Amino acid sequence: MNRTKGDEEEYWNSSKFKAFTFDDEDDELSQLKESKRAVNSLRDFVDDDDEDDLERVSWTGEPVGSISWSIKETAGNSGSSHEREQLKNRNSFSTYAQLPKPASTYSLSSFFRGRTRPGSFQSLSDALSDTPAKSYAPELGRPKGEYRDYSNDWGPSDTVRRLRKGKVCSLERFRSLQDKIQLLEEAVSMHDGNVITAVLIFLKRTLSKEILFRELEVRQVALRHLIHFLKEIGDQKLLLDLFRFLDRTEELALSHYREHLNIQDPEKRKEFLKTCIGLPFSAEDSAHIQDHYTLLERQIIIEANDRHLESAGQTEVFRKHPRKASILNMPLVTTLFYSCFYHYTEAEGTFSSPVNLKKTFKIPDKQYVLTALAARAKLRAWHDVDALFTTKNWLGYTKKRAPIGFHRVVEILHKNNAPVQILQEYVNLVEDVDTKLNLATKFKCHDVVIDTCRDLKDRQQLLAYRSKVDKGSAEEEKIDALLNSSQIRWKN
Repeated sequence: MNRTKGDEEEYWNSSKFKAFTFDDEDDELSQLKESKRAVNSLRDFVDDDDEDDLERVSWTGEPVGSISWSIKETAGNSGSSHEREQLKNRNSFSTYAQLPKPASTYSLSSFFRGRTRPGSFQSLSDALSDTPAKSYAPELGRPKGEYRDYSNDWGPSDTVRRLRKGKVCSLERFRSLQDKIQLLEEAVSMHDGNVITAVLIFLKRTLSKEILFRELEVRQVALRHLIHFLKEIGDQKLLLDLFRFLDRTEELALSHYREHLNIQDPEKRKEFLKTCIGLPFSAEDSAHIQDHYTLLERQIIIEANDRHLESAGQTEVFRKHPRKASILNMPLVTTLFYSCFYHYTEAEGTFSSPVNLKKTFKIPDKQYVLTALAARAKLRAWHDVDALFTTKNWLGYTKKRAPIGFHRVVEILHKNNAPVQILQEYVNLVEDVDTKLNLATKFKCHDVVIDTCRDLKDRQQLLAYRSKVDKGSAEEEKIDALLNSSQIRWKN
């Protein structure tokens, strides 16, 4: 379309769409600059601490985050998009109708901070602070499953999964027996012991004993978890009721016997153990219960007698080695060590005699020799140690024999600071040559090493050991005499 110059000037002077001029005071940018200056002037009057008290409004004056604001925003965006599509299809040269002005998607704060955020409005307080604004608009697209965290509206399977993840959830909503059993079965199917125990604690609190035992009788996995839990917390009464309901007589007896641990008085504990003897234990356990009762009975007698002897001060062993603790409720091996330490020479007929304890409780020879050796070596009673390993045959000949092996005897004697002469005597009794040389070298039994090397005719080993003895000592002279001897035919 051709226009004359006059027509074009008339068009531009009459049209609403004005050309850009630097002198135009009504320009929108100039208005925005004035708004910016106005907001900046407010900084001197507005306290930063009161930013949260300001009401956030849009260009239309409505509070940001309200329902009406959200609906208008959605409608305005969709409407402006539809209008822009229609404008694209029109011929701009055929008509000069007034174009619709899209809704503004800019806020004061976005202009002042040098950024634009289409589709959202900033509040006035955001223009005064650099902290991000908190949005109060409703989240329309939130998944429905997330609301269960606030309404506790989940089933047994969801509850078990939450428990397994360590989340806090209440089980009180499961009120019927069917829901509780389904919850237990879901927990068992997860194979998580903590979840199973948590559900069992809930059932234990909300169900009667009869119903709980009846349901667990056919669910062995849950039953084992409950038994273990009751043992851990020490609920013996409920545990006994459970075993009685299940007709587990042996476990019932063991649980009853375990109650003696809670009895501190020795006399009362002894009487309680006496009542346990007739319970339906296995043969091995019955013997153990009988031995326990007999041992405590003897410990009470020994403790009373030794307390009197110690207070009188007439026994030498109690004066030199005062007792550090009571013998009551001690294990059998500790009681044997105590008897070997304080009552080793007593006759077999007394309760405190080590031999009497050995026969009464059928202590093996190895255990008895090991305990007696440790006790007598601690007292440095070397004559008793020697007598412990000396035996006689039917011809009257004496011989040393150690059920625990002489290598262990040497180690125990060295631990108790035995003299070198005593150590050498028992090192020589070790049968294995390599073990004998190692022990003799380790504990510096020089004569044993020298004699063994001579018997083995090992010149090189003897020369090597010569450097380990003190110069000018009797051991060095002995080694030199053997090395210079022409009567020994060395192997190397």
